Amino acid sequence: MLSLNMMTNKNEKLYILLISVHGLIRGKNLELGRDADTGGQTKYVVELARALGCHPGVGRVDLLTRRIEDDSVGSAYSQTIEPLSDNAQIIRIDCGDPVYLPKELLWDCLDNFSDHAINYIREQPLTPHIIHSHYADAGYIASRLSHHLGIPMVHTGHSLGRVKRRRLLASGLNQADIERRYNISRRIEAEEDTLGAADLVITSTHQEIEKQYGLYDYYQPQQMRIIPPGTDLLCFHPARGDERQSAIYRSLCRFLNQPEKPVILALSRPDQRKNIITLVEAFGESARLQEVANLVVIAGNRDDIRDMEDGAQEVLTDLLMVIDQYDLYGKVAYPKNHQPDDVPTLYRLAALSQGVFINPALTEPFGLTLIEAAASGLPIIATEDGGPKDIIENCHNGYLIDPLDKAAMAETMLKVLSNQQKWQQLANNGIEGVQKHYSWHAHVEKYLATVQPLIDQTEPVVKMSLARRPMLYHDRAIFTDLDQNLLGDPKVLAPFIEIIQNNRKCASFGIATGRRLDSALTELRRHNIPRPDVLITSLGTEIYYAPSLTKDKGWADHIDYLWKPRTVRRVLADLSGLKLQAKKEQSAFKISYYIDPELAPSVDEINRLLHQNDLTVNIFLSFGQFLDIVPIRASKGFALRWYAEQSGIPLEHILTAGGSGADEDMMRGNPLAVVVANRHDEELSSLTDVERVYFANQPFASGIIEAIEYYDFFSTCEVPVK
Repeated sequence: MLSLNMMTNKNEKLYILLISVHGLIRGKNLELGRDADTGGQTKYVVELARALGCHPGVGRVDLLTRRIEDDSVGSAYSQTIEPLSDNAQIIRIDCGDPVYLPKELLWDCLDNFSDHAINYIREQPLTPHIIHSHYADAGYIASRLSHHLGIPMVHTGHSLGRVKRRRLLASGLNQADIERRYNISRRIEAEEDTLGAADLVITSTHQEIEKQYGLYDYYQPQQMRIIPPGTDLLCFHPARGDERQSAIYRSLCRFLNQPEKPVILALSRPDQRKNIITLVEAFGESARLQEVANLVVIAGNRDDIRDMEDGAQEVLTDLLMVIDQYDLYGKVAYPKNHQPDDVPTLYRLAALSQGVFINPALTEPFGLTLIEAAASGLPIIATEDGGPKDIIENCHNGYLIDPLDKAAMAETMLKVLSNQQKWQQLANNGIEGVQKHYSWHAHVEKYLATVQPLIDQTEPVVKMSLARRPMLYHDRAIFTDLDQNLLGDPKVLAPFIEIIQNNRKCASFGIATGRRLDSALTELRRHNIPRPDVLITSLGTEIYYAPSLTKDKGWADHIDYLWKPRTVRRVLADLSGLKLQAKKEQSAFKISYYIDPELAPSVDEINRLLHQNDLTVNIFLSFGQFLDIVPIRASKGFALRWYAEQSGIPLEHILTAGGSGADEDMMRGNPLAVVVANRHDEELSSLTDVERVYFANQPFASGIIEAIEYYDFFSTCEVPVK
């Protein structure tokens, strides 16, 4: 850490210029959540400006934002100068039409903002030592100011357009709608230019660098630094002893037979990726855990589950069903509503009980709740992904888990709860670790130590040779089944993975499997297969996109057509030779049976019976023993074509690999295809004479490598101009 006399250049206190253009930014009573533009970023930049202004090595902080004159948002946002502290202030700059506009409509006025900002800086007695932009629109402005004034530029993305575009595609929007509503291409171009111009990029986690910025052409990891955001330690602090007088505690007591027992606390949105159901199952399958602790699940607010959006409705319905399945009444609390002020109290209540906080999410980019829990003196358990790795490495206050291993999850919770001395050590470590690494004081100290070499020019900026792709989308993709193609021979996985990684810039990697999402993720983790860009699961009935496993809701709506699962099960209930597989193998759009071909009717006869009952479905027979029934619009092939249309990749540029009957329609038509040597011959015999289908001599991943060489698949891997 730099000493105070080293924090300035020639004994001059720093003048820092922050830029955050969109949203409603003011010093008091921030309107967080008023709209999509007024959220965490607005709070972050105001708190950063105030915290920087309090540092003895900083003489002045200006936070530049857009000036707004609009009666619908009030007069506070038209004030040109608003003090935040003695050394920090908000400066509002004119930017086109002064009415309040969403960030997607600001692009055409950003040059206007830039010119006014340059005029403002020219009028000041001092020149800023550094410019720090927040989000793509501010990056666009800062890059121009930096070039024009010769001032070093720092950038924080907060969120990225390439990631958002994937999420929007998953929501069911097509590319044309995304462009029209979000100007996404313009945003991504601005982000690329910003990354090319910035001397330093500040991120919150290692994963953000690798999984999000790694999607960009101007990805320069050597110029990225991790500085986690600060936490409000006045709000999140150890228990004071009066927490059991609170309304939220009384609410929890309505659910619990023994409310004094240690609390296992989970706090998240009701989202499938948050993996709440696996946590409740782990609790339900451990008698010992139920004996020593209560489980408290805070999953958003609700009035009527039936009125919620489909994903939340599904998670909460499953939550109630699992509680009933394991008869956890009196042991699990799941209140309908809580206030924002209740969240710090919940952490402290769990800490008072000598409990534990758990985040079992399938993927977790940062993990702010983990830091809040740690600051409150509560040990943590979290998924071994993204931000939690950094937090636990810094604070030494808990354990990482495989979020899909229920037994290990239960064991880890018991490990924390059963050793009082260790619990206290973890709690103390968390409090100290947050103060050291995640407080605003710690953030500012690390921030200033990071930017000072740029100001002093003691750390030369070494930029890599940068080149732009002429288009924003991948040129091609490889889709492969999981079990039949990748899991059979672990020895040949390494060269296949190397090929995929070497071509990740221009080619998407996809898995198309009959497994459910949780099962597929378990196998990927077990065999060290990198998480794919796209996961088609449950025989093409679900599509998920990296990096956050975003579920394609548009696809789910599309395949729901004519789907009557209860009637299917009723019609087939008494057929000989059919037996429903375990519940864990079923899903909302897939009904799975074991089939005995000697006793059961043929697939054609089963299909005919379903048609006679006005049921239109797709039926798949795999390995002669598994029978799966899905909606008529669903299959691996249909899902692949949906993805191709959404992503703009021609089918002719997609290589598909399979080995069983469930893969057949994925390999027919315009895609290139390979049938690996360990195929199920009878089920894929009809592909023998089909054009564009290559029958490999090698099995498993070796067969796919053979096909890549046969088709010379990557030789012209580039993104064409569109």
